[in-house]
Amino acid sequence: MSITAMVSVQLGLAVAIGLIEDIGSDGTAWLRLAWAGLLLLIVIRPRPSAFTWHSFGMCVLLGVVTAGITLLFMASLDRIPLGTATALEFLGPLAVAVTHGRGWQRLAWPGLALVGVLLLTQPLGGGIDPKGALLALGAGVCWAIYILLTQRAGDQVEGVTALAVSMPVAALVASFFVSGQVFEGMNWKVLFIGLGMAILLPVIPFVLEMFALRRLTTAAFGTLMSLEPALAFLIGFVVLHQNPGLWETIGIAVVVMAGIGAARSGGREMAVPLEVG
Repeated sequence: MSITAMVSVQLGLAVAIGLIEDIGSDGTAWLRLAWAGLLLLIVIRPRPSAFTWHSFGMCVLLGVVTAGITLLFMASLDRIPLGTATALEFLGPLAVAVTHGRGWQRLAWPGLALVGVLLLTQPLGGGIDPKGALLALGAGVCWAIYILLTQRAGDQVEGVTALAVSMPVAALVASFFVSGQVFEGMNWKVLFIGLGMAILLPVIPFVLEMFALRRLTTAAFGTLMSLEPALAFLIGFVVLHQNPGLWETIGIAVVVMAGIGAARSGGREMAVPLEVG
């Protein structure tokens, strides 16, 4: 189920890349968040009694961070391949896992991840688009903040209820970054593609993730999560016909190994929600 959830995430992102050509990265991010927020509000229908002022404020803050993740990551997809962007974004949760891991071995994983980043970006050889890389890294920073905020919120609000608030907030925040030209390019086809994208990410991954977490230990789930950059590379290659090249491929593999190592060294923080994307 975890693998299926990750595949659903990457397929949703592959659909998003197709939409970027029509309505831009900001429009694509907004459309996904808007559909996801609307679907979750209709299905979950969160009750005010389920929140305290503190927990509701935390959900709003999570929505702001979710908007940051989505806007930055979608913008990076407009410049660099899916697998490369996912590997760079993944450094955010990897850093959180390393910080909260156990044992001296965890200190080796940031160094290994740095090697992977150098192979991916090739800064001295004029590798990938530097702005695209920075955007993906920015999304990773937001992802790390999201994890820390989620842990701080604790068990005050059930995950699906919190998501039904944070996603609409994320859509509202993203709307401030959408240019007027985006709405000029909207038509029924784009709207329905956006609906499919929202179902692939976050609806299906969230449901599958909830079932998976009931059956897997945190370390096992974190290990599977670490495979996401590799799955992104595979989806990008098969669906989008993206071929990052030999060194970039090795870099993605190195980042995956660092993620697996960080997950196995302990720390529940690797169990991050897939539905953020």
